Parts: sequence; structure tokens; C-alpha cells
Amino acid sequence: MPTWLLSLDRFFPIRYLTWIACAVVMLIGAFTQVVAHTGGVWALLGLIGVIVGLRDVRQRRHSILRNYPVIGHLRFLFEFIRPEMRQYFIEGDNEAAPFSRQQRSLVYQRAKGDPDKRPLGTQLDVQAEGYEWINHSLQPTRIASHDFRVTIGADCAQPYSASIFNISAMSFGALSGAAIRALNGGALRGNFAHDTGEGSISVHHRAQGGDLIWEVASGYFGCRNPDGTFNAELFTQHATEPQVKMIEIKLSQGAKPGHGGVLPGPKVTREIADARGVQIGVDCISPASHSAFSTPIEMLQFIAKLRELSGGKPVGFKFCVGHPWEWFGIAKAMLETGLLPDFIVVDGGEGGTGAAPLEFTDHVGAPLQEGLLLVHNTLVGLNLRDKIRIGCAGKVVSAFDIARMMALGANWCNSARGFMFALGCIQSQSCHTDHCPTGVATQDPQRQKALVVPSKIERVHNYHLHTLEALKELVQAAGLQHPNQITANHVVRRVAGDKVKLLANHLEFIAPGTLMAAARGECDWPHNVYKIYWPIARADSFAPGPATVCAEGLKVPLPTIGEPDAVDLAL
Repeated sequence: MPTWLLSLDRFFPIRYLTWIACAVVMLIGAFTQVVAHTGGVWALLGLIGVIVGLRDVRQRRHSILRNYPVIGHLRFLFEFIRPEMRQYFIEGDNEAAPFSRQQRSLVYQRAKGDPDKRPLGTQLDVQAEGYEWINHSLQPTRIASHDFRVTIGADCAQPYSASIFNISAMSFGALSGAAIRALNGGALRGNFAHDTGEGSISVHHRAQGGDLIWEVASGYFGCRNPDGTFNAELFTQHATEPQVKMIEIKLSQGAKPGHGGVLPGPKVTREIADARGVQIGVDCISPASHSAFSTPIEMLQFIAKLRELSGGKPVGFKFCVGHPWEWFGIAKAMLETGLLPDFIVVDGGEGGTGAAPLEFTDHVGAPLQEGLLLVHNTLVGLNLRDKIRIGCAGKVVSAFDIARMMALGANWCNSARGFMFALGCIQSQSCHTDHCPTGVATQDPQRQKALVVPSKIERVHNYHLHTLEALKELVQAAGLQHPNQITANHVVRRVAGDKVKLLANHLEFIAPGTLMAAARGECDWPHNVYKIYWPIARADSFAPGPATVCAEGLKVPLPTIGEPDAVDLAL
């Protein structure tokens, strides 16, 4: 800044110049209006500026406005439009925040039926650490259909043949009624499943008739007593509907694991109240934990009860992996009682259609890779893997994402944000404000009108169809017949410099029965996470215990717990 300006600023703060300019414009406008009858508009604008500046220096909320009257508002304007400016003018095609432009464009193109091919080769740095690819075969296969299915609850009275790519849990209330109708209509057309989210089954879910996975969470919405406890009668009434194909108990979610929620009373409309079984205009509370059970054994008994009440439909649970001993406690309860869930859905900590505190979004919950591997390996080590199907969710939008999750042990994948993009979501990240610009995540009737349901049904169906067609081509190129044949031996990862490894060698996979043998003392523990946490896991409590009892009746002492290494949870 020039010296003369600094000198002037000492006697008269130049930060007030905009405010003073408003006063000058007001006076000149008033003068010309009196003399020539032409300056009234300028006088009015100047007066507005003077009043705004006076308000700025008198208010106590924003320091910057007290020091920079009038012009200080530019700071808030630029802050408000910064995400859009970054997205459209600054962000690179492969910068993920949380989804890159390339990822979003792929969904948009497939949803619209536009060409999704890329010319002139990859935009990714194939020499970068973390780059991955699938090894192909010199004898590719030919597969008749892209409609890959997995049977869930084969021993149930009403097993479900599910698509390997489905809509993940998103509640009515978080999404608009129009969005729910479009998602379910797309699921009906494409013959895949639509998870209701914890907000239960609304009229919008029923309007189209697509397959539903009913998520039952700690609030027991749709099957609750007035005090918030579980109501078996209401559950049976809804669970036996033909449209409901499976029941999913939500223990936690990737967006905010271990965190309950409150839908403020003013947002609890008649439609939301009817779907959830709560009072209109009263705060709708989702507790952080369940009241129907408090131990792993009780949880499995609850699963068996829901299976019976639903008429023999598959019942499982969804969770984001947290304390390893809690998951191991559930596994021990399976062995002790012989009660098994029909499926387990692993939610990654990177998931998040639901708005959450920043600390939970960034630093709570195991990412999908680590959580999925831990669950898969545990079931393999206990010889239970072939009896329980595993689904997963967490930033899955492309055919390669699905293939990679299959390689890590998943039987099927769910996607939430991928299908939101198919509906037209532009990643404005305003889901929690009720000001969604595309009508996807809002309850504002006017904003919802932007979402034309018949058109979006077509896009949801197209996105699912073209993604599975791309997956079919990947499976054929690998010389396989079904995505569930993809293993960690098919995916290669660059680990550093010129070194590459198969995922089978880069990540830890354990052999069938190994965990049971280690617990009996017949072999070493397959990994530190089991050595440290399996002995303290309890079937009768989610809390850790000091010791456990082996099959031979010998006590296993609590191991000394040092600092776990970086891969203790990366099984």
C-alpha cells in the first residue's frame, strides 16, 4: 500500500470509504432529483448503503462488519458461492471432494444414456502409489446377461434373489417424496432393491411398488410404541407386505456411527409422522443405541424373532465397524447360540448422505476396506462365510468400485450418492439446509417440483443398467462368469515406485477355520487384531472382558495391549 494511503489511514480509516461513498451517492442523487428530477434511484441506493453501514457498525455478531461496514458483506458473499466457484472453475476432474468431477460425470452420462467412453487414454497417473487395475485374460468369456444376482437367506421360507447393485439406505425426510418415488420406480424397472433408510416405509415408497429392504433402526420407526420401544404387531403388519423383501437392523451408519439424531418438530410433517409413527410437529428422536437388545446374544435372538414375525424373510444387520471386540462378540454369539443373520451390510466410514458433525464425518468409523475385510475374514476364520451374505456401501459408483469390493469379500454393493447423482444431485452439499437446488434432499414443495419423477425414474434405471453392463464387460475381460468370482488375486495395486502387488498379497486374508483353530491353541493367531481383541470379546456383552474360555475350558489371559500397528484393523 502506498505511503500516503497508510498516512491517511492513520487519521481516517480507509476501510470506511465504501460507507462514505454511499453517503456521497445519496447526497448527489438527492441533489439531482431536486434539481433535474433524475437522481431518485441513486439517492435511494445510497440511502440503503448508509443504513446498512450504520447497522454494520452497531451490530455485535460479526467483527468484520464492524470494521468494514458495507464492503465487509462481500466476504460473506464470496464465502457463500465459494463451493460453486471451486466446483465449476477450479476443481480438477480427478479431485474427490467428496466425489470427483469425473465420477459424477460418469453417473450423469450413464443416467442420461449418453456415451460414457473416454478418448485418448486414462487421465489417471498410472505410476502413482495407490493406482489399481484388474488383470485381464487372453481368453475372455461371453456372458449372456448383465443381471447378476445373489440369493440371500437361502434357508429362509422367503429367500430373496437380489441384484448385486442396489440403492443404499436413504430415508424419506432426508430425501424428498419425489426423490423416493423416482428411486423406487427405477428399482422396479431395473428389478433391484431400494433400502428405505431408518425413516420407515412411506407412501412414496409404496407408490411405485419396487422391492424394498426395510431398515429398522433404534427409533423403530413404523413399528414403535408411543414410548419409542419396539412394537411386534406393527412390525408384522408392515414386514409381511409383499413389497418388503428383507429386513435390515441398523446398528450404526458410516455417516455418523455411534451418533443418534433428532428431526426437529417443525420438520415433522404429516407424511413423515405417518411413516414413522410419531406425532406431527414433535421432535423425532433416533437414539444412539437399541432398546430391544443390549448384548450380542440378545441381538441375534431379536434377528430370529424378526425373521419369524416377517413370515420367514431374510433378516440381517448393518453397521460401521468400530471397536473390534464388539464385532467379535457378535461372532462369538453366533457360535454359542447357532443363531445367524442372513446377511451383514458393512457401511464404510467414508459414507454419508446424512449430514453429520465434521468430527464424525472425518474421524469416526472404519473405512469400508478395513471394515469389510475384518468382517469377511472373521466369518471365513469361523467357517461361517458360506452361510452369511455380505453387502457393503461406501463411495461405490462405478463398475470397478463394485468389482473391487467383490475382491475384498462382498457379495453385493449398495450405493446412495451414486443414485442421488442419477436423480440430478450436483453435490452442492446443502442437504442439511432444506435448500437442495435440485429437489432431491428437501421437503420444500416448490423445490421438489424441479424433480420430474417419470424422467428421473428413467435415469435411475439407466444408471443401474449401464453400470452393470460395464461390470459385465470387466468380468468378461477377466475371463470369469460372475462378479462374485472376482478375488483379491485379480486386482493389482501399485504400492510404491515401481513395486506392485496383488491385493491378495498387499492385504491380509486368512484361511478357513484359522480363527477357530487359533482360539483352541492349535495355531498362531492370524493377525494382531485377533490376538489382542478376540480373547476379550464377549457373547453376553458388547463391553470387553478380562478373559475368555477356550473350547477345552482353559482360560486365555488378556494379552498386553501395546500400540497397534497401522494394519491392525486393515485385515
